Amino acid sequence: MLSEHSLVVLTRDIPESGLYAGDAGAIVHVYGQGAAYEVEFVDGDGTTIALISLKPESVRPVGSGELLHTRRRDLAEQGVPPERR
Repeated sequence: MLSEHSLVVLTRDIPESGLYAGDAGAIVHVYGQGAAYEVEFVDGDGTTIALISLKPESVRPVGSGELLHTRRRDLAEQGVPPERR
């Protein structure tokens, strides 16, 4: 089970929230001993982009040796798929 404040990676696209697989977020609440997680996704200046409840299969912990990257939020909001950004 993941714990609060864990850095996690989204494993699926959620385009209606402007989020795509590979986006990193932080767990801010754990429901029912890991039945679901409240995850906050922020942009580079700390503005919350999304605060959503996710099932465990929708996130995974950041692994050792993984690099984080950035992408433009405005392109995501325009519906431009990640591979075209």
